[in-house]
Order: sequence, then structure tokens, then C-alpha cells
Amino acid sequence: MTNTEKAYIAGIIDGEGSIMLTRFHKNQYHSPCVSISSTDVELLEWIKNTIKSGKITTKKNYDKEKHKNSYTYTIIYDEAIELLQDIEPYLVIKKKKARAKHIISKYKEVTIRNGRYNDAQRLAKEQFYTDFMAL
Repeated sequence: MTNTEKAYIAGIIDGEGSIMLTRFHKNQYHSPCVSISSTDVELLEWIKNTIKSGKITTKKNYDKEKHKNSYTYTIIYDEAIELLQDIEPYLVIKKKKARAKHIISKYKEVTIRNGRYNDAQRLAKEQFYTDFMAL
């Protein structure tokens, strides 16, 4: 990505996006996730093609007369961390910048590849999540 594209995507995330830790499976710890919701699917397709990763889902529209169709772009796990590394310098909103920095600097440190945590590792992982939610 060019610096202009990184800055543009950071602006979209600042305005319409979320930087989260989400549980994707029942017995799994929370993992990095970046999402952007929009009624403009063309924008989300451009973001997906520019990043070369992620997926776009359609949200259920119960009243098509009153509401436009809505879509969500989502990128997870290591790909989300890579995106955050690219866009973090361009984020403006303090909370989102702090969340991005926290994930970038600490997530890999507290995440065990095989998922088998000893007590100290489990406590570190839980503290990471607690600290993230406090931001």
C-alpha cells in the first residue's frame, strides 16, 4: 500500500471502523479484529482489494423501504495486526490509536501459538484483554 492509501484507510477506520478483540470460537481467547461498516459496498471492495485480505459480509435489511443495504468489511488475526502496523501512524482518534498500539506491541507477546497456556501465561493473556478494554 502507498502511504496515501494507508492514511485514507486509517481515516475510514477512525470514522466508521472498529478496532477490537473478538472471540471467534467458544473456547478461544479474544483475537484482533478490524471492521468497517458502510452502505457503500464499492468503498469496502476498494479497501479489500487494496489490503488484499479480509472479507465483506452483507447485513440483514429488515425494512428495505426505510434503510439502505449495509455491509461490513472484516479482517482478523495476523492480517489485522499487519493492517494496524501499516495504518497506526495515521490514526487520529486517541482511543483507536491506543488500541492499535496495544495490539501491535503486546498481542504476539501474550499469545501462545499452540494455545496451551500455563497459569502465568493465562494471567498475562487475561491482563492484556483487561488492559485493552480499559483503553
